[in-house]
Amino acid sequence: MPAARSAPPLRALPGQAAAAGCCCCGGRRRRRGRESRCCGRVPAPQASAFPPRPLPWPPAPPSSAGSPKGVRAVPAPFPFRSRGRRGPAGPDPHSLLPAGRACLSHAEPQARDGRSREEEEEEEEEEGCYQLYPGHIPTSPLQKALLAAGSAFMALYDPYRHDMVAVLGETTGCLALPNLRDKMKHHPEGYRILQERPRIRLSTLDMARLRALPDGSLGREYVRFLEDNKVSPDTRMPPKFVDDEELAYVIQRYREVHDLMHTLLGMPTNMLGEVVVKWFEAIQTGLPMCVLGAAFGPVRLSARKLQVLATELLPWAIRSGRNASCVLNVYYEQRWEQPVESLREEIGIFPPPAVQV
Repeated sequence: MPAARSAPPLRALPGQAAAAGCCCCGGRRRRRGRESRCCGRVPAPQASAFPPRPLPWPPAPPSSAGSPKGVRAVPAPFPFRSRGRRGPAGPDPHSLLPAGRACLSHAEPQARDGRSREEEEEEEEEEGCYQLYPGHIPTSPLQKALLAAGSAFMALYDPYRHDMVAVLGETTGCLALPNLRDKMKHHPEGYRILQERPRIRLSTLDMARLRALPDGSLGREYVRFLEDNKVSPDTRMPPKFVDDEELAYVIQRYREVHDLMHTLLGMPTNMLGEVVVKWFEAIQTGLPMCVLGAAFGPVRLSARKLQVLATELLPWAIRSGRNASCVLNVYYEQRWEQPVESLREEIGIFPPPAVQV
């Protein structure tokens, strides 16, 4: 019957001698004749000169006083994230893991489906999780420049493309809109408009009451302007590319009172009337979109209308724009009963010249 095979030599454990294995051969078989034999007995463990020390968990933060000279102490990881644009600070997910579980990497933790946190944040940004207001489209400066160039070309090609005019006003008003907002904040009525944020829409207007107002009042003349020119306040596009909620309301307010500017200035919606209103608004607001329309709009006018614009309407629009106070500081919803002439005098608009536009 064959002899039983001897047990394999055991590997040396930490704290044992390097040659610890078999008591006679150290785990190495000796050749005796044709056979190789080993007793397989393991010696008693010997004390090591550097026994392993158990590491405490969680590790205590090292103190700078006990650090060797020239070595900077690294503080322990703080269990809370710092406050950023993601919102308030919250607990670090690594510090909340139960015992026995560990994250793959502290530098880049993995999500449940294998994606990193950075990939999830990029996907959330692409999905529009950082919209400042409904319909907001975040854009970079390069994207705004491309949008401004394209919308300017289309607005010059077709001045009645209101969507292109709106995009041009949003992408180029980075300096003019904060100035208008500051003017509203420093005016009591304008400040109240910024706080209450009224809207001029068919859903907020009592058209029957405005039609019943006496002739010459702001409400009655405004309704007459809408009906004669077949326009509606609901056609004003909401802002999309303004990266500030308050500034987005400022440009929305400017769009909604544009028809009231036509009413106060007595200008129709034809090309000559739009050019005159744009000259007035360019001086009032400083928006590059208004300046562009005022400068290039007369190209489409006939020779007779150009003469009327240069001799009568343009000097009056410039003088009125410089003399008038900010037109966004008027709470028009509370002035429907006020006569148009009285409101012109209050704002500082001179009476329009008696010419056919």
